Amino acid sequence: MPTVAVLAFPGTNCEYESARACRSVGLDAEIVRWNQPARLRTADAFLIAGGFSFEDRVRAGAIAAKEAVLDEVAAAADAGKPVLGICNGAQVLLESGLVPGLTAGHPIEMALDANEHGYLCRWCHVKTHHPESCLFTTRFTEGEVWPLPLAHAEGRFTTRDPLTLERALDTGQGVLRYVTPDGGDEPGYPYNPNGTLADLAGLRNPAGNVLALMPHPERAAWLWQLPAYLPGDWGGRRRDVSIRTEMNTAGPGRKIFLSLADYLGVEN
Repeated sequence: MPTVAVLAFPGTNCEYESARACRSVGLDAEIVRWNQPARLRTADAFLIAGGFSFEDRVRAGAIAAKEAVLDEVAAAADAGKPVLGICNGAQVLLESGLVPGLTAGHPIEMALDANEHGYLCRWCHVKTHHPESCLFTTRFTEGEVWPLPLAHAEGRFTTRDPLTLERALDTGQGVLRYVTPDGGDEPGYPYNPNGTLADLAGLRNPAGNVLALMPHPERAAWLWQLPAYLPGDWGGRRRDVSIRTEMNTAGPGRKIFLSLADYLGVEN
């Protein structure tokens, strides 16, 4: 069974639910602490979980990105292994230069800046673009709109160099973008919750094996996790079920983990 190393730092708080989402699709998930880099070397994939690594001192993810364990993650990413960073994990990936990863050597090219409207904890809708270009989105269709929860204060993809953003978008790296519940582009606040450039919710590296994702798919891996008030198809599904066995079916975030399982050869 392929193993996913779920990486946790001091202040990480989503490692157990992330591991549970991986196990729901037939993957073995092992929680690995930041001071156990040798344990990463036998893993088939990596997930940097959400939370507040090192209390978000300096900037969210900045200290975690300088830990020696990230050298192991970077080497694995360069070798083509899957790496998913969720929320604080996405911040770590940008601070380590693994995303957008346009330049050799992993210099920092983009950042996740403070939200325009402060800390937010709510549901949003994202649309999938070029799903075939990223191993974490292959279960989705082009233009698919689906809900995810978010909880962050620094989730605004930004860069001081407009050419960096242009290059990333031109090559289809912006695989997930915030939209209105009916799929409308250029949504504005509150549908673009943090003012992120190009409405980016998820950004991959050029090879498509590393994804920095700000909303939380592990918190939408089961239908019962969705609130009944959500608009759109998924909200309708949630309102239509009335018994626990039906609510225990897959939610929209499950496809992220199913895509990873497909890549690693696990049938679902």
